[in-house]
Amino acid sequence: MLTILRLHLIFLSTYIIYKMNKSNSNLLVLGRRKFLSKVSLAAAIGFLGTSRIKGAISEENSRDLDQSLGTMPSIMLGQHRISRLICGSNPILGYSYLGQHTDRHMKDYYTTERIVELLQKCEQSGISAHQSSSRQDYMNMLRKHGSKIKLITLTSNRDNIDSDIDNASPIALVHHGGVTDRLFAEGKSDVVHDYVKAVKDRGIMAGVSAHNPDIIKKIADDGWEVDFFMTCFYYLTRKMDKPETLPTLPVGAYHFLRDDPKVMTSVIRQVKQPCLAFKIFGAGRLCSSQEDVMGAFKFAFENIKPTDGIIVGMFPWYFDEISANARYVMEYGLN
Repeated sequence: MLTILRLHLIFLSTYIIYKMNKSNSNLLVLGRRKFLSKVSLAAAIGFLGTSRIKGAISEENSRDLDQSLGTMPSIMLGQHRISRLICGSNPILGYSYLGQHTDRHMKDYYTTERIVELLQKCEQSGISAHQSSSRQDYMNMLRKHGSKIKLITLTSNRDNIDSDIDNASPIALVHHGGVTDRLFAEGKSDVVHDYVKAVKDRGIMAGVSAHNPDIIKKIADDGWEVDFFMTCFYYLTRKMDKPETLPTLPVGAYHFLRDDPKVMTSVIRQVKQPCLAFKIFGAGRLCSSQEDVMGAFKFAFENIKPTDGIIVGMFPWYFDEISANARYVMEYGLN
């Protein structure tokens, strides 16, 4: 009976793929010989997602399939080996950069249980690190479920360093990018430097995040004892004299300028420390199709160092973004 059910699923999934391609749907068109050769089972898991066909294909079989598609590339962060793909936290926090409606949808979706489910699926797909932030309610449940995922926690308050370490047991703390940009603009870079020193005094790695590429370059040139950087592809905190003169309408308070990634990746290639690039999709603006998503991954990996990684927030409400993203990194991130 189980075999017949699986055959029905294979037929149904293949037919769905055919219809999606014929209608030029933007759901999940991978278009790679390596994946299509395994379409019989991958369609059921990767396209529909295990949550959509519970009881038909086990999580164990899903893990076996993910492993058969390739090996997740990794990098060294200090003494820790982590996947080049790191699960971000903005969707978990309800930060879409696409307006209040999407923010609210993300917040409503990401219950504590769903966050744990997300990170467990990440581990099954070979993603071994998570960039966490201010939300801590899922940490205990995550560890109770046996998760070994390595945490890189984004904070900014020097007074809370001890509690941040106690709450999440991260491998590193990173000074928050928006706060970094503001403090540098105010001439208070010493506050960021003191944070880095305090984190290092606790015996864990210290990083600095920034949206302004000039800050990354200055910290590197000045020889700060940072272990790595978090580098935003878009300089979102730049001050504009007349933003209303731009030829495009803003989405919220942020402007994503097309050439910004070229500027930041140039700096990334110049600094010796590992960099964890984020917002490689322009906060969803390069996600209109899976071809666009693949193109963003390809650009990122072709323009950062082999010792660098990328942070991607995931929102698998529509389809299995986790498996899709893992496959793209397996293809483009092996350099």
